[in-house]
Amino acid sequence: MSIDGIGGERMRGLGDARHLVDALERALLGGLRPEDEQGRVSRPTSHGELLLMPSEATGHVGVKVLGLAPGNPARGLPTISGLYLLMDARTLRLLAMMDGGELTLLRTPAVSALAARHMASRPIRSAVVFGSGPQARAHIETFHALHGLRDVVVAGRDPERTERLVRRCADDGLRARTGSAHDVREADIVICCTSAREPLFAADLLAPGTLVVAVGSHHPDARELGDDVMEAAQVVVESRTVATTEAGDVVQALGHGAIAETDLIELSGLVRGGAVVEDARPRVFKSVGMAWEDLAVAVAVHERYMASR
Repeated sequence: MSIDGIGGERMRGLGDARHLVDALERALLGGLRPEDEQGRVSRPTSHGELLLMPSEATGHVGVKVLGLAPGNPARGLPTISGLYLLMDARTLRLLAMMDGGELTLLRTPAVSALAARHMASRPIRSAVVFGSGPQARAHIETFHALHGLRDVVVAGRDPERTERLVRRCADDGLRARTGSAHDVREADIVICCTSAREPLFAADLLAPGTLVVAVGSHHPDARELGDDVMEAAQVVVESRTVATTEAGDVVQALGHGAIAETDLIELSGLVRGGAVVEDARPRVFKSVGMAWEDLAVAVAVHERYMASR
């Protein structure tokens, strides 16, 4: 049996941002119901976390196996590593193996960009990005490719990594500098890609219509956005069921009475036109990452890979 192995560098070449966003949108418009999908299987290990994320849709089955080791950046290694297995749904024949960490780096900003496609109240030209790791870089690259970013402010905890990301942005033709939470006032979009356990900024820094994307964690005890931000904003999530069990920003705001579960708008409803966002309020998209998203992106990458052979 011949199995395609698609490495990270090849995946980056195949993972055109608009193509991936379109693939995710088609999955939702085609009737896929994220709310029916089970959450990830997570098991703590002695130095991190093991994740298993299976899904079936559009004639394919896929499963991502990931290891998350928070201590790896200090070792010069990526926090996330693993494999993605793509199979034919009818025969369960293995079609391809992909770099699971790279798939996550393609999928997460593509989902954020899909949400922005339906949530942004104005052109996205300026961004404040919290975090300086691979996801921060991937989000900047995706939004620059799709929206032509002009200005990027990077607010990171590690000065060396933050400066490195700023220099990389400048090399890509962006006006980039380091900054802080106070820069949120001037941003069209605020992107949060951190492992924070406490809120990154206050709600009074957000102008009406500002879009906030928070992707940093899938743990209920972690949060990047405080109760004040969640209460002030319209909140969009991938699935109410998953968000109310995994998304700390949502779980804690619910527990403190800042929001109600009925306040949460599901991304699928927004994409299908059954939900709307208001101009007068900030907008928050809280993502924890779901297996159907991995599958949609993996299929899109594999199709382009097969077409390029």
